[in-house]
Amino acid sequence: MDSTSWTVIAVVAVLAAALLGVALALLLRLVRARRDLRRAGLPTGPRWVFWGAVLYLVLPTDLLPDPVYLDDIAVLLLALRSVRAAVPVREPQRGDSALSD
Repeated sequence: MDSTSWTVIAVVAVLAAALLGVALALLLRLVRARRDLRRAGLPTGPRWVFWGAVLYLVLPTDLLPDPVYLDDIAVLLLALRSVRAAVPVREPQRGDSALSD
Protein backbone atom coordinates (compact mmCIF):
# COMPACT_ATOMS: atom_id res chain seq x y z
CA MET A 1 0.00 0.00 0.00
CA ASP A 2 1.11 3.52 -0.62
CA SER A 3 1.41 6.31 1.91
CA THR A 4 -1.98 7.82 1.00
CA SER A 5 -3.76 4.60 1.95
CA TRP A 6 -1.95 4.45 5.28
CA THR A 7 -2.84 8.08 5.95
CA VAL A 8 -6.53 7.43 5.27
CA ILE A 9 -6.48 4.33 7.49
CA ALA A 10 -4.79 6.29 10.28
CA VAL A 11 -7.30 9.15 10.07
CA VAL A 12 -10.25 6.73 10.11
CA ALA A 13 -8.77 4.89 13.09
CA VAL A 14 -8.26 8.14 15.02
CA LEU A 15 -11.82 9.28 14.27
CA ALA A 16 -13.25 5.91 15.30
CA ALA A 17 -11.27 6.03 18.56
CA ALA A 18 -12.47 9.59 19.24
CA LEU A 19 -16.10 8.63 18.62
CA LEU A 20 -15.75 5.59 20.86
CA GLY A 21 -14.35 7.87 23.56
CA VAL A 22 -17.34 10.19 23.24
CA ALA A 23 -19.73 7.24 23.42
CA LEU A 24 -18.05 5.90 26.56
CA ALA A 25 -18.06 9.35 28.16
CA LEU A 26 -21.79 9.64 27.47
CA LEU A 27 -22.34 6.18 28.93
CA LEU A 28 -20.59 7.29 32.11
CA ARG A 29 -22.72 10.44 32.29
CA LEU A 30 -25.87 8.34 31.84
CA VAL A 31 -24.85 5.95 34.62
CA ARG A 32 -23.93 8.84 36.95
CA ALA A 33 -27.18 10.70 36.25
CA ARG A 34 -29.24 7.61 36.96
CA ARG A 35 -27.28 6.89 40.15
CA ASP A 36 -27.63 10.48 41.37
CA LEU A 37 -31.37 10.44 40.72
CA ARG A 38 -31.72 7.22 42.65
CA ARG A 39 -29.75 8.59 45.59
CA ALA A 40 -31.94 11.67 45.67
CA GLY A 41 -35.05 9.48 45.71
CA LEU A 42 -36.27 10.84 42.39
CA PRO A 43 -37.80 8.70 39.65
CA THR A 44 -35.34 7.52 37.02
CA GLY A 45 -37.85 7.00 34.25
CA PRO A 46 -38.48 3.73 32.53
CA ARG A 47 -35.71 1.24 33.21
CA TRP A 48 -35.86 -0.04 29.65
CA VAL A 49 -34.56 3.30 28.34
CA PHE A 50 -31.41 3.05 30.42
CA TRP A 51 -30.74 -0.64 29.81
CA GLY A 52 -31.71 -0.36 26.14
CA ALA A 53 -29.12 2.36 25.59
CA VAL A 54 -26.44 0.34 27.37
CA LEU A 55 -27.26 -2.78 25.35
CA TYR A 56 -27.30 -0.85 22.09
CA LEU A 57 -23.78 0.38 22.83
CA VAL A 58 -22.33 -3.04 23.60
CA LEU A 59 -24.21 -5.24 21.13
CA PRO A 60 -22.60 -5.70 17.72
CA THR A 61 -25.87 -5.11 15.83
CA ASP A 62 -26.14 -1.42 14.90
CA LEU A 63 -27.80 0.84 12.37
CA LEU A 64 -24.36 1.97 11.23
CA PRO A 65 -21.21 -0.17 11.21
CA ASP A 66 -19.35 -0.20 14.52
CA PRO A 67 -16.38 2.01 13.58
CA VAL A 68 -18.99 4.78 13.16
CA TYR A 69 -20.35 5.36 16.66
CA LEU A 70 -22.71 8.19 15.73
CA ASP A 71 -25.83 6.05 16.15
CA ASP A 72 -24.58 4.82 19.53
CA ILE A 73 -23.93 8.41 20.61
CA ALA A 74 -27.43 9.43 19.51
CA VAL A 75 -29.03 6.60 21.48
CA LEU A 76 -27.01 7.49 24.58
CA LEU A 77 -27.91 11.17 24.27
CA LEU A 78 -31.61 10.33 23.98
CA ALA A 79 -31.40 8.07 27.02
CA LEU A 80 -29.54 10.74 29.00
CA ARG A 81 -32.16 13.28 28.00
CA SER A 82 -35.02 11.04 29.09
CA VAL A 83 -33.37 10.24 32.43
CA ARG A 84 -32.70 13.91 33.10
CA ALA A 85 -36.27 14.77 32.11
CA ALA A 86 -37.42 12.67 35.07
CA VAL A 87 -36.11 15.35 37.42
CA PRO A 88 -39.02 17.53 38.50
CA VAL A 89 -38.64 21.25 37.88
CA ARG A 90 -38.24 23.08 41.17
CA GLU A 91 -39.55 26.59 41.41
CA PRO A 92 -37.25 29.00 43.27
CA GLN A 93 -38.48 30.06 46.69
CA ARG A 94 -38.13 33.53 48.19
CA GLY A 95 -34.74 33.07 49.88
CA ASP A 96 -33.46 30.71 47.17
CA SER A 97 -32.83 33.09 44.32
CA ALA A 98 -29.30 33.39 42.96
CA LEU A 99 -30.21 36.82 41.60
CA SER A 100 -30.59 38.30 45.09
CA ASP A 101 -26.81 38.15 45.70
